[in-house]
Amino acid sequence: MEAVMLSRIQFAVTIFYHFLFVPLTIGLVIICAVIETKFARTKNPLYERMGDFWGKLFTINLVLGIVTGIAMEFQFGTNWSEYSKYMGDIFGSPLAIEAMVAFFLESTFIGVWIFGRKRFSPTMRAVSMWCVAIGTNLSALWIITANGFMQNPVGYKLAEDGSKLLMEDFGAVVTNPYAWFIFFHTVIACYICGSFFVMGISAWHLHRKQNVELFKKSFKYGLVMALFAATLTPFIGHKFGEFTAEMQPAKAAAMEAIWETGEQDFPLIKFTDGTEEGSVEMFNIPKLGSYMYTGDFNGTVTGLNDFPEDERPPVGMIFYSFRGMVTLGVIFLFLAWYGLYLYRSKKLFEKNWYTKVLPFTIILPYVAINLGWIVTEVGRQPWAVYGLMLTEDAASPLAPAQIIFSLGSLVLFYTILLIANVYLMLKFARKGPEEAASGGVEHVA
Repeated sequence: MEAVMLSRIQFAVTIFYHFLFVPLTIGLVIICAVIETKFARTKNPLYERMGDFWGKLFTINLVLGIVTGIAMEFQFGTNWSEYSKYMGDIFGSPLAIEAMVAFFLESTFIGVWIFGRKRFSPTMRAVSMWCVAIGTNLSALWIITANGFMQNPVGYKLAEDGSKLLMEDFGAVVTNPYAWFIFFHTVIACYICGSFFVMGISAWHLHRKQNVELFKKSFKYGLVMALFAATLTPFIGHKFGEFTAEMQPAKAAAMEAIWETGEQDFPLIKFTDGTEEGSVEMFNIPKLGSYMYTGDFNGTVTGLNDFPEDERPPVGMIFYSFRGMVTLGVIFLFLAWYGLYLYRSKKLFEKNWYTKVLPFTIILPYVAINLGWIVTEVGRQPWAVYGLMLTEDAASPLAPAQIIFSLGSLVLFYTILLIANVYLMLKFARKGPEEAASGGVEHVA
């Protein structure tokens, strides 16, 4: 179990670092594509400068993020070979499609956008960025399709010798409702990340009265996306919670630290150390808990005591991660709608606490997304493939010393990449479009 836990930690660290790049890639590319489209339609040089500025930041993040994803996939063969043998027939198809279709679409057209900047028309630049946006979102879809099977296995059959799973219905795998819930919840969260990145940097410059016209428009695009994503997230999250309670009742029970089945009035606010004895009720709204997880005020929620102890996920970690994610979601909702109020009342462009604080909120979507990842993935434990394969049976037979060496190497390498990313992003974000434009996109690439 020591080797299994080390492999889990290594994969978790890899995912954590990778997910410091992915959300901004998915969220920012849509805004870049919209700006490029606006420039193609109006030929206004202001939109060209905006496209160059935000596109430059997007490119830096994309290039460094690609590297972190490659190492993640290698671990299926190094640390999780038993899982790969068992799941290869199913897991390989979505990942192959992601690499051959989505990744090539994304990487090809980002090259066209970067190196064809002075060779192609504004319309071609816009088309290129939209192709990158489509490729980026398709990449997320196929990866999450593979993950969705791990959460809710469908469309498979067991090999005659019982050694592995075989694809029986590819359509069922692709239309897996769990995968689609994760996809929309994740992508919308990434849009929040992209929007607050744009709003935060724009607010920083607006607070200092730098390139006011450009960052006014940039803030507007970020605000529109933030309003859309932050407002939609609670509805998607609620439906996802209902579906989780139906498909993975132990995870749903851990999210609220529900120990007894039939606790229709379970409190939505409590303190817990992850044990039944350590739960202290703080606030109780009758029947609301049942409604949140079943859609029925009189619905029954399965408690953790109905599951064998070795099939319960770690309650405390999931309980607090879930509450952290929800709390941050409320903060995003408030900041987005308060930003709309300031923008429409023309108070945004005065020095105020909002433009001073907003740059510091750029980090919050990353925190929320990683908390959500903990709820989704740790909540599935002890299963690698829910109901079919335990995590301890999925790991490679490696010596702990080997894993410690690779884990240390990954942490060192990824930390260097992260420092480089933060340094370059801060450098070009602070310079603004005037100085950044003089170097050219090709120079950064």
